[in-house]
Amino acid sequence: MRKDIDIPEVKDIYIAIIKEWDEEFLAQNWVAYIINDGDTAIEMVLIVTKGYDNERKTSLLRHGIGTVDAKSSTKIEMIQEELLAMNNEFAVTFFADGKLYDKKYIFKQHTINENALQDLPVIEQRGVLIK
Repeated sequence: MRKDIDIPEVKDIYIAIIKEWDEEFLAQNWVAYIINDGDTAIEMVLIVTKGYDNERKTSLLRHGIGTVDAKSSTKIEMIQEELLAMNNEFAVTFFADGKLYDKKYIFKQHTINENALQDLPVIEQRGVLIK
């Protein structure tokens, strides 16, 4: 029954969007990262991303990240400037301590911008953070 199912709560795992310099394109780009601010590594990390609004939606992108060590971060993908006007959803699934965890992180329309930058855990940069 439902009351017998233990659904663990995701703690200390965040998604951040950082504006950083891209040497290949010689431009500033928005880049998504997963941050593990916990004391244990997370394994078999799978992230499914999509963008959407009332009229449009993007293709689903699936990222097999593997392991993200404790107190570290891993780059997920670059986000094109046009997608900032859409909702950007990151569905994160991973294993930790022998349990399966799952959480959705949603950056609402127009919330990824220079005015929303804050200091980030683990990464020595500023960015937009969803907990």
